[in-house]
Amino acid sequence: MSKPLKQLMTENLRKRFEGVDGACVVDLTGLDVGSTTVFRRTLRDRSMAVEVVKNSLAARAFKGTPLQALGNSLEGPCALVTGGDSIIEVAKALVQAAREFTAITLKQAMLDGDPTLMTVEDVARLKSRVELLGEIAMLMASPGRAIAGCASLPARRIAGCLKAIVDRGGE
Repeated sequence: MSKPLKQLMTENLRKRFEGVDGACVVDLTGLDVGSTTVFRRTLRDRSMAVEVVKNSLAARAFKGTPLQALGNSLEGPCALVTGGDSIIEVAKALVQAAREFTAITLKQAMLDGDPTLMTVEDVARLKSRVELLGEIAMLMASPGRAIAGCASLPARRIAGCLKAIVDRGGE
């Protein structure tokens, strides 16, 4: 491959992944054309994209970007999967798809520009942002519920005693 062509492809990759700070790496070797098409369509329906990359070009294109650590660690046939609401959602979709397409090898993932790489399975086990916000809201509300319960307990006891007196006929 000529040097100008490599530079053109590197720039294209750099533009394609500009602003992306997380991705999952998979190996699609072993999938036939029909299975690959179905796999890509399944992910596209969830607003995710699959792009097969040449490792050396990806390493060059990702230099100085949040994906640099991922680019430097690519080995063997690789495809990058990005998109969705978060990389956690992408990882969960890939784990689910790997059950159907057994020839897929899930490799590694980068989460929010963190240079520490994780396996796709580990990222899929993480809670998404929406799930974490829901837990935080629940934890913030639980002390208020406990205080309200304590404040209403004496009133319930008094009401229970008054009801028992009324039920006995006012004795």
